[in-house]
Amino acid sequence: MTLLGVIVGVASVILVGAAIDGLGAYAEQITSKAFGTNSFLIAQLASVGRLSARQRMDKLKYNRQVGKDEVKYLRTVAGEDILFSSYQTKVADVRCDNQTFEAAQIIGVSYIMPEIRDIPVAFGRFFVATEEERHKHVAVIGDDIRMAFFPGRDPLGKIIKISGSEFTVVGVVEHQGSAFGQSQDTPIYIPSPVFQSLFGGGQNLAIFGRAQPASGLTMSGALDDTRAALRSHFHTKPGKEDNFDNLTPDSVRSFTDSILSVIAAVVVPVTSISLLVGGIVIMNIMLVSVTERTREIGVRKSLGARKADIMLQFLTESLMLSLAGGAIGVATGAVLAFLISAVAGATLAITTPYVVVSILVSSIVGIVSGWYPARRAASLDPVEALRAE
Repeated sequence: MTLLGVIVGVASVILVGAAIDGLGAYAEQITSKAFGTNSFLIAQLASVGRLSARQRMDKLKYNRQVGKDEVKYLRTVAGEDILFSSYQTKVADVRCDNQTFEAAQIIGVSYIMPEIRDIPVAFGRFFVATEEERHKHVAVIGDDIRMAFFPGRDPLGKIIKISGSEFTVVGVVEHQGSAFGQSQDTPIYIPSPVFQSLFGGGQNLAIFGRAQPASGLTMSGALDDTRAALRSHFHTKPGKEDNFDNLTPDSVRSFTDSILSVIAAVVVPVTSISLLVGGIVIMNIMLVSVTERTREIGVRKSLGARKADIMLQFLTESLMLSLAGGAIGVATGAVLAFLISAVAGATLAITTPYVVVSILVSSIVGIVSGWYPARRAASLDPVEALRAE
């Protein structure tokens, strides 16, 4: 019972810390899937976090639309060193025979997209340059689409219908799982020109870019070259901000880290309240211990023990209690994190900083909680203490 408050407090800190770090690792994984590791995004609007209505309107007024003409321009100016692909999305129902898959994510991209952003194809292949140039109706489908239309069958060469048009399946993307509760296995990649003929929107799209492996450019270098080219194309005046947005994995990570830092700053102190309760319990138990061992203290003092010796004895006992509670709390938190990860499929990661903080805080709790009882014990008069029963 003495250690329960410390155990609960430390276990809570460990569990919350594991959840926060796990969320960070999960966000990093999702960012890698969305961007790859070295790609960047250019668009009229591309920002991390929610924009206010005023911010959105200001950007729409100032920023230029990025369209297929900009894709061609960038390929002409910087295509030797940087890969570029248009990127457009549309949610639509897809049909195959008498079945319908609702709310599939139709994505129009260039054939070069798998080299820019990792799109692992499990079966078949991605469409090629000639198919894109000739506006061929070919599609690379996600795993949910495959399971819905072709369970236990080979989907390659089969026909699906998007917006009334027939598409031949040439590839299946590897299973991606879910992100924040939404399936990532519902995309259907089709050539960008075909997407524009079906849904329009050729004058307002996003552009993914990545440095050519042989160019020697870093991601930031490739982004800087792209920005310079677009500023020239849009006649942006020197000293003015870019009249288009860009997004990189680093900016997404920075935003995620700032959010997680705020969460940690708020949640961890709240979960540490039980450590305060545990400290009060330890203090009370140590006071009881001083009362019960008054005669022992008197004997030690009569044999030459100094105040510092008595204080050190009781502070050591208090510290050992809190450290024992901290160690049990760390173990309990780690076990709970493992069980939650195994049962719920959540990502929880035990990291050294939270373990160190938990042990450090529990040690401080032990010292602070034992200080008053130790001082009281050290201040006892040896004669009065020896008379105690």
